[in-house]
Amino acid sequence: MADADYQLMLKATWYYYMENYTQQQISQLLGVSRAKVIRLLDEARATGVIRFLFRDDDRMRMEVERALIGYFHLDDAFVVPTPAHAADLTQSIAQAASVYIADHLRADGFLNIGYGDMTGLILDNLASNRRFDINVASLTGGVSYYLPKVSSDVFAMHLYLVPSPLILSSADLRDQLLKEPAIQDVFRMTSHADMTVVGVGSMDEDATIIRNGILSKTDFALLKMQGAVGDILNHFIDAGGNPVGTSIEDRIVSSSLDKLQSMRNVIGAAGGSVKVPAMHAALTHGYFNVLVTDEQTAKELLEYSTKS
Repeated sequence: MADADYQLMLKATWYYYMENYTQQQISQLLGVSRAKVIRLLDEARATGVIRFLFRDDDRMRMEVERALIGYFHLDDAFVVPTPAHAADLTQSIAQAASVYIADHLRADGFLNIGYGDMTGLILDNLASNRRFDINVASLTGGVSYYLPKVSSDVFAMHLYLVPSPLILSSADLRDQLLKEPAIQDVFRMTSHADMTVVGVGSMDEDATIIRNGILSKTDFALLKMQGAVGDILNHFIDAGGNPVGTSIEDRIVSSSLDKLQSMRNVIGAAGGSVKVPAMHAALTHGYFNVLVTDEQTAKELLEYSTKS
């Protein structure tokens, strides 16, 4: 490269990366076309005139994200640092998921959201930190689980909730309720949403579904005996991601897992060692297009995958 061309490349690179000039401003300043500026910047990167160095911890998270995307054939992954205190893990992932949704959901877009502690916190974060109003449709029954805990002065969402309990006393009652127009209307809406976010339940005794009294410990123990590794939208799945056939499955008001797989831009948000088997099952079966989790869980998930 001639010395004059090299000096021109140095100037373009300096102005762009150090002075934050736009490509158009550099074009005018140096008296060359914008296309020429782009070529100079590309050449500076290719020849090592400008180099980008990530901090080691940031680089490692990026590598983990790429590994998750490649292994599970995801469209995207968002891995956040694992907090020092385990109690902060759910909130940390929920905040990350809400940021991801806000960045990718169009203004006045429609978001489907599932049941659980994680998704409840995501809803709270979206309501508190929204940049625009969004429309939220529930994927299951259980109205109270979908009401954000933020104060009304910052709450500006349009909620479309399935007006029924999450789990009913009999399959016949569930089947009758599903014929109600109000319930059918919400479920029809979920088919057209721009984005969906769901959590992953574990088979740990501290699982949300146990703490909320939706299932008894006896029911839970029976599910474990039948091979359940966790749940999505209250559908319990085995290690292959297939639904476990139980009487509970016949009594829940929830979007089916087949329907979930047909939805666009499905985000799975979860973290913690106890959830790794269920996360692996869900990802292997292809229920999610995007995963939001923390670094430690992501590493355990990849390690678990190599052993399965």
